[in-house]
Amino acid sequence: MAAAEERRIRSADGVVLEAELLTAEAAEVAAVLCHPHPQYGGSMRSGLLGDLFRGLHAAGITCLRFNFRGVERSEGAWGAGIAEQDDVVAALDALSTEVGAGVPLWLVGWSFGADMALSTRTPRIAGWCAIAPPLHFVADLDGVGGDPRPKHFVLGERDDVVSVDRVRDVTASWRATTVDVVPGASHFFVGRSDAVVAAVAARC
Repeated sequence: MAAAEERRIRSADGVVLEAELLTAEAAEVAAVLCHPHPQYGGSMRSGLLGDLFRGLHAAGITCLRFNFRGVERSEGAWGAGIAEQDDVVAALDALSTEVGAGVPLWLVGWSFGADMALSTRTPRIAGWCAIAPPLHFVADLDGVGGDPRPKHFVLGERDDVVSVDRVRDVTASWRATTVDVVPGASHFFVGRSDAVVAAVAARC
């Protein structure tokens, strides 16, 4: 497997974020990966996110993962899920520069990171993959729900943080929305990350 390349990306307010890039040869798709809640130990190296970073690259997708402000070597401090939305835009801009305008960009997030992904609706995005989103930090649920671009949810059947039923209820009227449920999986998808990677790779 190729070695990840270190990157530094700058958010709109000048905060410099730690990031890593894995470039897939002749990739037709690229993805920004958004990690779980910073105040509960989430980082770009959290278990499932690391598996996605490597697994999606192996599937031919160029991937950029980054640390939200205040995490590990990223500057700044926790922004209550508001300033972090600027971090996602900065990561998208950085990846767009890396791959060029012709490559579709997907936002892929897990847990808090999924909410941050769904909060970001810049024109450059081709679609969203939201893995176990709590749907608590999303900036505009009605707005993203009405967006015609594809939105794919990957949920754990036994998630004790956000239930499959709640996500289905919230998104029942959303446009262009699909759902995969991973049998037996918890919020952390321990032992089931292969199923998550496959579900995301199939949609991007």
